[in-house]
Amino acid sequence: MNDPRRRIALPKGTILFQPGQACPGLVLLDKGTIKVTLTAANGREVVLYRVTPGDMCLQTFACLVEGRTYAAEGMAETDLEGELVPPDQFRLRLETDQRFRDQVFSAVANRFGEYERLIEDVALTGFDARLARVLLRLADAQGEVHAAHSALAIETASGRAFVSRRMGELVRTGLVEQLRGGVRILDRDGLARIAAEQR
Repeated sequence: MNDPRRRIALPKGTILFQPGQACPGLVLLDKGTIKVTLTAANGREVVLYRVTPGDMCLQTFACLVEGRTYAAEGMAETDLEGELVPPDQFRLRLETDQRFRDQVFSAVANRFGEYERLIEDVALTGFDARLARVLLRLADAQGEVHAAHSALAIETASGRAFVSRRMGELVRTGLVEQLRGGVRILDRDGLARIAAEQR
């Protein structure tokens, strides 16, 4: 009997789905990160979440369960390896595979928790705290953040000009150093204190 599931390997930069597209199935990642972004009618973008191994894409889940099309874009932020579960097999496995069902529901619950934190960040947290959290989250082992101000605007659900002004202030106060195409964190503890502020 042939296994209807299939392995996938996609390079960084691949668009997995776009608004209005039907869902080809559930991607279960073994390796890599998918960045899911939403674009408003005015062109502003915001990062909704990232999908890593063990995570669930809520956009895909909603498409598979309700038969709707995608409302956001999913892009391979790194090279990807994993498995594509076609829609009919997704439904069959939900019905017959207890381990798979538990994995899916647990991942969906965790993703909703992240959504709650995103809403809290945007609605209840001051911008400087949001920006500091994003910088700390995106920093590599050397403390470098390889993201332009336009990318940071998407991460923080803000405008590029506002991000540029606030980044200038962080540079002026010695918390970060401007690099070509990004910044280096100079004072991680100072940035962490800003990130902990609620307003």
